[in-house]
Amino acid sequence: MNTRPSPRTVSIGLAGLGNVGAGVVKNLERNRDLIIQRTGCDLRVRRVLVRDPARARDVALPAEALTQRWQDLVEDPQLQIVVELIGGTSTAYDLICAALRAGKVVVTGNKALLAERGQELFALAEQCGVPIFFEAAVAGGIPIIQVLQEGLVGNRILSIHGIINGTCNYILTRMAQAGLSYQEALGEAQQKGYAEADPTLDVSGWDAAHKAIILASLSYGFWIEQSCVRVQGIESIDPLDFKFAARLGYVIKLLSVIRADEQGLVEVRTEPTLLPQGHVLASVSGSYNAVLVNGDVVGETLFYGRGAGQDPTSSSVISDLCEAAMIQAGTLRHSGFVPHGLYGRSKPAGETLSCYYLRLQVDDVPGVLAQVAAQLGRLEIGISSVIQPEDLEDSSGCTPLVLMLDAAPLARMHEALRALEALPCVRAAPSWMRVERLQA
Repeated sequence: MNTRPSPRTVSIGLAGLGNVGAGVVKNLERNRDLIIQRTGCDLRVRRVLVRDPARARDVALPAEALTQRWQDLVEDPQLQIVVELIGGTSTAYDLICAALRAGKVVVTGNKALLAERGQELFALAEQCGVPIFFEAAVAGGIPIIQVLQEGLVGNRILSIHGIINGTCNYILTRMAQAGLSYQEALGEAQQKGYAEADPTLDVSGWDAAHKAIILASLSYGFWIEQSCVRVQGIESIDPLDFKFAARLGYVIKLLSVIRADEQGLVEVRTEPTLLPQGHVLASVSGSYNAVLVNGDVVGETLFYGRGAGQDPTSSSVISDLCEAAMIQAGTLRHSGFVPHGLYGRSKPAGETLSCYYLRLQVDDVPGVLAQVAAQLGRLEIGISSVIQPEDLEDSSGCTPLVLMLDAAPLARMHEALRALEALPCVRAAPSWMRVERLQA
């Protein structure tokens, strides 16, 4: 005889009924029986914050469930969980703070808010004894937050390398494979729905950087200083750089790098980077994301999947909802972020060390390489290889000069770039990127 108890109803207030919010409502309904069997909880969206209640939507909700006041989600005593999917860092911050003070569990996918004000929010969550869940804030449907908080809890995280913005990865993939210009690839991404009408947050690198700050803070137990994070977008990458990268055995990716040095200083950066063609991350194409985590016990582990979209992201939100519902029935473990003092502080971007790819447009005359090498040598930056292709010379008397440089601090590289640009034989601003020589 089946003695399974009746499911416990959990009432949810949802802020935002856009693409992801609609996916949460739709997929909660589609898999309701499965969720009840696995959690013992019947998750019901009772109240939804929207901008325009009259707008036609893909999901059906009763009119009385819609509101234009976020305070209604906080003030309703029947709502146990508040899901924040409105984005931004002002109203969303006020909503989450009010929800925590009202004793309501919070689920959010707001990467920018957590990266900028996570320290304040988790301190408040700890004070109120109410957790914040945020799996959807990083890498869409990839459960990387849970991996760091639970699956790798017995590991010291040595490094994380991530391709964590699908828009940029799609654009760079099309530039590399189809020879498109940046503007052509961006336009194609917008037509296919991979890029917003205003793609600035994505292509500037800051969307991925916000995610990297969250991953780094979870891994190393303190909130990363945003001012120490090096961020560069993909807007200025020239199609010519893809050709040279391929000749050298590399691909170009917008790569987020997180790692701690022997002194406990934590480096966090997001930049266009050359990766060896044989490395697994080099094969991540289109709008897919991948995160490579290196732990001292487990070694390297790879997490791959779609980093955005209605269903992948709503899957992460529903995962958090299920855990939040089950925790309410038991003992709270932590507020969502566990600080510790095992690491020191953020490493200033200028001190970060790496190898570099450098392309110069120079006069096609004898002695140019010697002038360039002299400036690099003065700053103790070694040259590992040089390409000066004859097939790309033009009638203007210019030719590209491509160098692979040995490891140097970023601040010294910036000094070298200024010195090189000042040389009379250099005709344009240098094109340069970091190189990560990961083992295949």
